[in-house]
Amino acid sequence: MSSEILSVLEYMEKEKGIPRADMISTIVNAIKTAALKGVNSGQELKIEINPKNGQLKAWSLLKVVDSVSDPKLQIHVEKAQVFKAGVIVGDTIEKEIDPSYLGRIAAQTARQAIMQRLRAFEKERIYDDFKDSVGDIVSGTVRRRERNDLYIDLGKAEAIMPGKEQVPGEEYAPGERIRCLLLEIENSSRGPEIILSRASPKFVRRLFELEVTEIADGTVKIEAFAREPGYRTKIAVTSTDAKVDPVGACVGARGARVKSIVRELGGEKIDIIPYHADTKEMLIEALKPAVPREIHLDEKNKRILVRVVNDDLAVAIGRKGQNARLTSRLVGWRLDIEEFKTTAADPRAQAIGLLVSTFGFENSIAERLVANGINSPAAFEGVEAGDLVGMGFNEQEAAGIFAKVSGS
Repeated sequence: MSSEILSVLEYMEKEKGIPRADMISTIVNAIKTAALKGVNSGQELKIEINPKNGQLKAWSLLKVVDSVSDPKLQIHVEKAQVFKAGVIVGDTIEKEIDPSYLGRIAAQTARQAIMQRLRAFEKERIYDDFKDSVGDIVSGTVRRRERNDLYIDLGKAEAIMPGKEQVPGEEYAPGERIRCLLLEIENSSRGPEIILSRASPKFVRRLFELEVTEIADGTVKIEAFAREPGYRTKIAVTSTDAKVDPVGACVGARGARVKSIVRELGGEKIDIIPYHADTKEMLIEALKPAVPREIHLDEKNKRILVRVVNDDLAVAIGRKGQNARLTSRLVGWRLDIEEFKTTAADPRAQAIGLLVSTFGFENSIAERLVANGINSPAAFEGVEAGDLVGMGFNEQEAAGIFAKVSGS
């Protein structure tokens, strides 16, 4: 049995990384517990395993008495002196016993304890290996799909990407390599469960941090972020260095940086805009190429009403309202988009207003003049008082009109 124990200790230490002392303690406790439930019930046992050769030794702990009432726990003083000279009543001696006497059940329990400790250690190792990687991008191999969940082999452990964390339209076959965000580690009854995501906005943010050195070193900062997985991502960036263009840094030379991220996202569109603290300016940037004609802010309810011309309406709203939702999240206000309708100008009203403002006519006088074709200051040229009388004005009214025209 010692050779078997030694081989187990060496395997666990070299292949699984479980310390030898930890494994010995586990086996000893398991054997002792099992032995005390079998033929050795009621005894006190001491069990040791030599870490070098795996040899197992066992002793029964007996109290020295002058009158034995329980032979499993006590030994007569005269008999005890045979095992150890000089013992007296009240001492405790260790009487070595044959390990095989511990029973077959104890051996089976030891095997079970080894397996349980191995499983527990592997769970602990998985948590320790990945706890510091939460928020990082990891690579793995697709293993299988169960219901709507995707199981991915990360090498040291198997992870799961739930349906809600997958990008609509993306399909992966078993054996295919995949990059994901390590979203979190959940402790369940079966051990730590590694949750991956490709739909989280944090996945795209991390891709930018890996691809754009200016973001990684803090020169460029992502101030606002919004994403509709599989459709579009909008980010607003600033720069702490006046010499660095934040949008240009994210796009890269000839678009190399952003193209790399778009490829990873399977063609998802990415809008990169300069960040503005002013809500209106931020909104105008976020809606481009649509151009707002009117913007009304409701500061109290954090709502914005935007009106755009009909040609820009579809662009501003986006497919199924996605662009409007993204813009709303990016700005941080609730967004309503309406069509901007121009009101046709009334030429008659404009002419009346022009005469009133130029000569100071009463509105009724200006209306009668316009009705007779005098719809601008220039129209008085060649008109005489008699002409006005012929239009229905009395002489006093005609004189008053010409007095104001002349005085102007």
